[in-house]
Amino acid sequence: MNWILILEIIYILFLIAVSLRIIYDTQTVTKTLAYLLLVIFLPLLGIFIYFSFGINYRKNKLYSKKIIQDSKQEKLVLEKLDLYNTRNLDQLVGHKDFFSLMKMIYETDKSPLTSNNKVQLLSNGEEKFPEVLKALENAKHHIHIEYYIYEDDETGRSIEKILIQKAKEGVEVRFIYDDFGSSSIRKNLVKRLRENGVNAFPFYKIKLIKFANRLNYRNHRKIIVIDGNISFVGGINISDKYDNSRSGNKLFWRDMHLKIEGDATAILQHIFIGDWNYCANKKLNVTEKYFPKPELSSDSLTNIQIVSSGPDSDRPSIYYAIIKTIQSAKQEILLTSPYFIPGETIIDAMKMAALSGVKVKLLVPGISDSFLVNAAAKSYYTQLLKAGVQIYLYQKGFVHAKTMVADRSVAMVGTANLDYRSFDLNFEVNAVVYDKEIAENLTNYFDEDLKNAEEIEINSWLNRPKHIQLVEKIARLVSPLL
Repeated sequence: MNWILILEIIYILFLIAVSLRIIYDTQTVTKTLAYLLLVIFLPLLGIFIYFSFGINYRKNKLYSKKIIQDSKQEKLVLEKLDLYNTRNLDQLVGHKDFFSLMKMIYETDKSPLTSNNKVQLLSNGEEKFPEVLKALENAKHHIHIEYYIYEDDETGRSIEKILIQKAKEGVEVRFIYDDFGSSSIRKNLVKRLRENGVNAFPFYKIKLIKFANRLNYRNHRKIIVIDGNISFVGGINISDKYDNSRSGNKLFWRDMHLKIEGDATAILQHIFIGDWNYCANKKLNVTEKYFPKPELSSDSLTNIQIVSSGPDSDRPSIYYAIIKTIQSAKQEILLTSPYFIPGETIIDAMKMAALSGVKVKLLVPGISDSFLVNAAAKSYYTQLLKAGVQIYLYQKGFVHAKTMVADRSVAMVGTANLDYRSFDLNFEVNAVVYDKEIAENLTNYFDEDLKNAEEIEINSWLNRPKHIQLVEKIARLVSPLL
């Protein structure tokens, strides 16, 4: 009996089955072709990579994070959300160009337009961390915190100290950390928190037998909710490296965050509770004490929508929101992203905007922490430059902000990068702020960042050595897998 021939037949049949699975399960043509090439030209290894990283969990609904299990109650809540959203849309003055964006976010994510908010832009860790510490110290009922990266350094320990203090005072403290991004705190800091009354749980715990698979589908969110009244969201993790006032930091870290008081905090609370009930063995029931009515003056209240997405969502809501914002802009689009592998749809939207006379500016790192991602990103620059998009490379340090400004009227700040990972694999959350003052301030930050950036000149870019362009194009081939 020819065992080699039998094994070859079995392998071919298995390869065909995997290929059919890829074709059936993968949503985009680029990712489908990338995985097909991978499994065909890298025997066994390619199949292992696909089953580790490529399975579509949004389609397969591995995650279920509904906080309302009763269908009748859920229907009532959705009806109230619909009425609240409609009322705010009807009362909205201005932002008519972005009405369709507001409606689309609600339809894709059931996230209403909230109108009763005060918002503060926080630049870098040196502005964020003092505000966070002050708000935590004033907590009376509960603290909810979830982060992708939380480090056991001076910044992390200063927050840890307050969390423990508040837990001893009787404040409910719940802490979610991503088991991959915050792996360094598992043994020590988390242990200290639990020993002192803080409820702490990892998100999607990494187990050796499923290690590779669990490297994907990470909780990339950065959320703090205090007493249901104050919340923080944005790109800044809990780490000393985000605070440029520290003398020991060798690299300047450029990032943005938001402090929110008002109705939008309830949406972030809802997201946190869903994440908590997914990963914790102590389920949290939804009660009014976690959703108090904000007491704010009527002066200069801001409209906000919170948009979230992940493998648990029906649609890539953040991805849709970014595309729709670009499509809705009439004068100017300012984009900042540390990782730029957006796919053809966003590239086409940016090109169409620029060709239509909209001023489109893109700020990306000049100093990158990933050679492969940086090379793949550069492969998109040529077609953008030819369409009239202005691209700037940040030189002062590493730009980690994930922001967008459209027509100096709409500002978006959040956790999602402009890449496949954020759109398809990670749990993300962005805040869309419909406020001209906030948008103008974020524009000013963007303009200041351009002073520390170099604009790519199209002729010199096109004349780069051919071997460098080839490396970038090869990196682009595998970009759907990054």
